[in-house]
Amino acid sequence: MRITKRTNESKEQWYIIDAENKILGRLACRIANILMGKEKTSYTHDALCGDFVIVVNADKIKLTGDKLNKKLYTTHSNYPGGFKQKTAGSLLKTNPKYLINSAVKGMLPKNKLQDKLMTRLKVYRSTDHPHKAQNPVLLNA
Repeated sequence: MRITKRTNESKEQWYIIDAENKILGRLACRIANILMGKEKTSYTHDALCGDFVIVVNADKIKLTGDKLNKKLYTTHSNYPGGFKQKTAGSLLKTNPKYLINSAVKGMLPKNKLQDKLMTRLKVYRSTDHPHKAQNPVLLNA
């Protein structure tokens, strides 16, 4: 039988990442690792041991190649004619939070912890955020 050591003494840290001129995929990978806690020595795959991440300047993120025009995000409302497609460029103008959330969610494990980890991600369009009381540490991602 395998015993997983869990440490409850570890405090959760808040990190702030400036997404200005950062590439979406590389940033999402860095955020996913922080949310899961893979950079900590007390990491376990089945426990919630990661930190909180605040992303600012989400509307100034970059995509490589021609992904602004060619990458499609699709939704369906399960009604006839409810199929919709939007390009990454149009989503970047209207809802940049969705771009970052979907990229990070795709890099998290597909289990019961995924929704809990996604609640630890806070994305904001500008540099203003309401989490100054948590004293976030600025990260160079």
